[in-house]
Amino acid sequence: MLESVKNNNKLLPEQVSEQIANLITDRALHAGDKLPNEFEMAEQLGVGRGTIREAVKILVSRNVVEIKRGRGTFVCHHPGVVDDPFGFAFVKDKKKLAMDLCEIRMIIEPEIAALAAERATEEVEELQKTADEVAVLCRQRKQHMEKDIEFHEKVAKYSKNSVTPKLIPVIQAGVSVFIHVTDLSLALDTIRTHQMIVDAIRAHDSQKAREAMIEHLRNNKEKIEEMKELSQ
Repeated sequence: MLESVKNNNKLLPEQVSEQIANLITDRALHAGDKLPNEFEMAEQLGVGRGTIREAVKILVSRNVVEIKRGRGTFVCHHPGVVDDPFGFAFVKDKKKLAMDLCEIRMIIEPEIAALAAERATEEVEELQKTADEVAVLCRQRKQHMEKDIEFHEKVAKYSKNSVTPKLIPVIQAGVSVFIHVTDLSLALDTIRTHQMIVDAIRAHDSQKAREAMIEHLRNNKEKIEEMKELSQ
């Protein structure tokens, strides 16, 4: 491992950050798992502890690891997936952004839901739990963005396709923009269509899961179009 570091033309902290990332992959570490301490990593890689600290900073900036003071360094929830990777926060016209995201989601998410219906097993009950939590918040007219995002994350996870979790930032941005733009006005439709998605996945009916997700997204699209017309 040390030889590969020395023979690389990149700056040493960058090289070491790649070696630490490889360590995460090689050991199949998961979100929340703790990395070896600074001294142990320095020993393994044959570099100084200062270099390890710089390498860890690089990985923190890339959302691969996080430092918990007094506890150590841990693997992030979505390693390598940074917040707002496409700069959506800087798009001024949020209604236009919501429509554009809806188009992309209509291409992606129905097929993800169909795969989840084919491949999900007993974990569908976890999806039901999240759908129920969203429903409670919607009925109480409370902000449900975080739980709504969690629902869509789980559908993607249950597709059991290794690429779909990488698409989560787009899905997250889409959910948060929709909720902001529609101002909770789709709460009852959200409850109904979420349950349709859960029921279809539980029944392993990929076509109904696809159709339910399309209806869920279409409702959002129609509401955004309605709001755009009222604002003109």
